[in-house]
Amino acid sequence: MTTMLAAFVLGTPDPPALADFYRALLGWEEAEREAAWVRLRSPGGERPGLSFQLETDHVRPVWPQTPGGQQMQAHLDIQVDDLEGETRRACALGATVEEHQPQKDVRVLRDPHGHLFCLFLPGA
Repeated sequence: MTTMLAAFVLGTPDPPALADFYRALLGWEEAEREAAWVRLRSPGGERPGLSFQLETDHVRPVWPQTPGGQQMQAHLDIQVDDLEGETRRACALGATVEEHQPQKDVRVLRDPHGHLFCLFLPGA
């Protein structure tokens, strides 16, 4: 049996807008676009990809977690060479930096629709 991770999917009330954010952040290419579904792929290949599906009732997770709050189910880890520069660039694209930062060489941010993601330096 052969298996491979084909894509990671984020639910969002506006798939095209969130896909545009990650396309600009990652430098990935758009592979498919509809109002309720967008799929990005890395410039080097078709898979794995990052997809965005319509979820009209999306609720932003609480960070850090609190009892009874919407818990984070997953997040993206994105390796960068310049943590401060890429944090500024992500914020210019619409991300926000979270107040709680658990590690020195990692920045926890939220994308424009509230999903958490981390930028980190090699070795972190």
